[in-house]
Amino acid sequence: MDRDTDLNEKLRQTAREIATVESEERTLGLSVLYDLTAERLVRLAATITRHQQDSEDAVSAALVKLAARPQLLISADRPWHYVLRMVRNESLVILRSRGRWTSIGRLADRLVGRAADVVAQRDESRHIWDALSNIPGRQREVVVLKIWEQMTFAEIGEVLDITPSTAASRYRYALEKLSRHLRPHFESTRQENDVVGSGVAQ
Repeated sequence: MDRDTDLNEKLRQTAREIATVESEERTLGLSVLYDLTAERLVRLAATITRHQQDSEDAVSAALVKLAARPQLLISADRPWHYVLRMVRNESLVILRSRGRWTSIGRLADRLVGRAADVVAQRDESRHIWDALSNIPGRQREVVVLKIWEQMTFAEIGEVLDITPSTAASRYRYALEKLSRHLRPHFESTRQENDVVGSGVAQ
């Protein structure tokens, strides 16, 4: 309990310090928030997302929002509990989003080229890159950094000079658009496989 009392005071003090500088100068305050809380917050987020990268993204999104609005921590009765709730909420958002992404036929797996054979893989790659060319460039670069470079949303935000939550939103929108572009191809491929499979069974 003493540890959390001390942490509450440190969080409130850090928030006060963040509030005294311009928004573009709050990087140092954000790093202090990370140092104070990240290990414990990622552990909490991991119990919800069950995925290390998603957990780090949830923590990053929550702390970036707090650095942008330090008054939330200053006015909270127990800043640490407030941070925990924010991270829990961000984790649930990511979890729900991941469910939507999974429901579009595990698009990420297809994007990195996991077709069963070389010919099918080349065919899928062509369709995927055609689809990528039809989405906005800002969304396309997030997809490439997230899937091929295996970056967290925090890392993507740093590279693109955007917030982690903006990176996550662009990624979600990109996958939804890619799904719409690619669904006819994937469905026709599945139907062809079903026909072949039924022929073999006979």
